[in-house]
Amino acid sequence: MIVPSSNLTMETELPRMLRERESVAPQDRFVFHSSRMRMKHVTPEQLKAMNAQTERAALELADARPDVVATACLVAIMAQGPGHHCVAEDEISAALRSEGASAPVISSAGALLDGIKALGASRVAIVTPYMKPLTRLVVDYIEDAGVEVVDALSLEVPDNLAVARLDPADLREHWKRLDLSRADALVLSACVQMPSLASVQAVEDAAGLPVLTAATATAYRILTELNLPPVVPGAGSLLRDPSGA
Repeated sequence: MIVPSSNLTMETELPRMLRERESVAPQDRFVFHSSRMRMKHVTPEQLKAMNAQTERAALELADARPDVVATACLVAIMAQGPGHHCVAEDEISAALRSEGASAPVISSAGALLDGIKALGASRVAIVTPYMKPLTRLVVDYIEDAGVEVVDALSLEVPDNLAVARLDPADLREHWKRLDLSRADALVLSACVQMPSLASVQAVEDAAGLPVLTAATATAYRILTELNLPPVVPGAGSLLRDPSGA
């Protein structure tokens, strides 16, 4: 994974999901290696400066010969304008190839769009920890991909470490502030730093809508890129076993 230097959540939630997956697929085991890009505050300036470090981070991971590479900062990519996840993924792929590594590359930004599509949703509501102007960029990015954002809640926490310290249990109340009357799905955390995994299934059960997050969508894409069934117990509809097992 490529993560912001202040990100504490993806290296927690993603391994937790895949360890949980081992309860139903013990033959599949995973290890994680990360490269970090400096970023402390979620501002346009720091996000741009962080993106400039992408090639260096990708080259570091190339040396480990990973099976898949995920770049995990959703807003850093979405803040660059619609469709930028394709550019970012191509840049990382080129850096990997330059060192003889050929791992597939995914981004949390692209994964979220893919997760929404996989659920068959055309209208979503979202929760973000961002200041409202950054949430607006996320909304515009999602809508440019053909998905209507019917409502958005900004928690307005600019410090990235403070975002990691947010209690995921609070999301079990935050979602109730959204108008879900027209939504097909709920993005409970449109941010890989805001903890949410502990509340995904509970909110899905309470809301009666499919619930996904940037993290669960990233897990979904990792598994599909590895040609493994995208199944994680208790992580919402996106990662539910279609057989019902």
